[in-house]
Amino acid sequence: HIIRKAAARLPALADLAVLRFNTRGTASPRGTSDGSFDGGASEQFDVAAAMDFVRERALPRPWLLGWSFGTELALKYGRQHDIEGIILLSPPLHRATPEEVAAWATVDRPVVVLVPELDDYLRPAEARERFAAIPHAQLIAVDGGKHLWVGETQTRRVLTEIVAAVNPAALPLATHWPTDD
Repeated sequence: HIIRKAAARLPALADLAVLRFNTRGTASPRGTSDGSFDGGASEQFDVAAAMDFVRERALPRPWLLGWSFGTELALKYGRQHDIEGIILLSPPLHRATPEEVAAWATVDRPVVVLVPELDDYLRPAEARERFAAIPHAQLIAVDGGKHLWVGETQTRRVLTEIVAAVNPAALPLATHWPTDD
């Protein structure tokens, strides 16, 4: 839901284009993506297709943002694409190897990592150790946060951190949208 909310809010609130996509085999109420889940291997082609779309549309200054499994894809495959940086929300670090994480130390692009205090997979103290290989990584521990970022308080925090990285001039984000009524 956090990616859906970013796609719904950030174009209007922060002048950011948001491309949201599912990887192969992902099921939702709207259906199931073609292909089958491959544990992060074949999903590199899903990331490449999304980045091709961004390039074809000439979208400016693309960032790669992932939540949970999406963070693994950003870490594994993001370096090979023309992006401004990566934002990782609730990274579990189950599939990205220490070498793939450390490879970001050689890339002059921002790495922003939001780690919920009460995450189910990776909490701030362990995240600091696991991301220490990237000296320029900005690790943000979110007090009271949980893996799914449920609730308006957590949603606002995540969206604010995204905008702080990508378009800080748009801060603070509006909390209400004017209506025509």
